[in-house]
Amino acid sequence: MQVSGKTVVVTGGANGIGRALCEALHRAGAAKVVVADIDSAAARVVAASIAGAAFKCDVGKENDILHLIDETERLFGPIALFCSNAGIGGGFDPLSDNAGGTSDEPFARSWAVHVMAHVYAARHLVPRFKARGGGYFLNTISAAGLLSQIGSPAYSTTKHAAVGFAENLAISHQADGIKVSILCPQGVDTNMLRSIPKGPQSGDGDLSPEQVAKDALDGIEQETFLILPHPQVLGYMRKKTENYDRWISGMAKIQAKMREAHGK
Repeated sequence: MQVSGKTVVVTGGANGIGRALCEALHRAGAAKVVVADIDSAAARVVAASIAGAAFKCDVGKENDILHLIDETERLFGPIALFCSNAGIGGGFDPLSDNAGGTSDEPFARSWAVHVMAHVYAARHLVPRFKARGGGYFLNTISAAGLLSQIGSPAYSTTKHAAVGFAENLAISHQADGIKVSILCPQGVDTNMLRSIPKGPQSGDGDLSPEQVAKDALDGIEQETFLILPHPQVLGYMRKKTENYDRWISGMAKIQAKMREAHGK
C-alpha cells in the first residue's frame, strides 16, 4: 500500500512512536493525517506541525473510537489506513511476588487499551472497508506479544492477545481486500520506556521512534504482516518454539537477575 494521497488515522499520535508515525506519513504524502490522543493539547501541537487534524480519543472507549472514525470520514473522506498505536506501560513491577497481582486494575486498563481498542477499530471500520473493497490496519503491539515481558504480566498478556486478534483479523478478511500489519519492536526511546523499570529489552538496542516509524512504513508498502524493527526478535521466536522449556528457564534466569538488581 502506498499512503500518498490517503486519509490516515494514528491513535496515540501525540508522542513517541505515534508522533513519529504521523510525521513519517505526512512526509510520505498522506492527504490528511489525523492525530488522535487522550492528550488533546499535545495532539493539536503535532497536527499543527504537519497540517493534520487532531481529535481527543480514549481508545479504551468504543464511543471515542466510533466518533473518531465518523468525524474523520465526514471531514476528510474515507480512511484508508488506521494505525491503532496507543499503548500504556502500567503494571511493571520486577519485584512482584505474584503474577496474578493484587488488583484487577492493571489488567483491566491494559485490556481496554491494548486489545479492545483494536477490536473497536475493526468493529466499525471492517464494514466500511468491505464496502469500499479494502483498507489497512496497522496495529502497534510489541515484541512482548511474541515473546513475553518480564516484570509485567498484564502487559505481556494483553500484548499476546493483541497478536491473536490481529492474526484473526487478517485471516478473516483477507478475501475482503483488508490488509493487516503488526508492529512489534523491543525497546524504543519513548516516554513510556523511560517511565518503567529497565528490563532486558533495553540491553538489546533501543531504537528511536523515527526508525520504528520508518520500518513501519516500509512494512506497509510491502504489505508485511509482521514488522520487526529489531530483526533479532525473529531468532528469539525460533528459539522459543524450538524448545519452550529451555526458553522458560532462560527467561526465569533473566527475571532472577532483574529482581536481584532492583532489590539492591
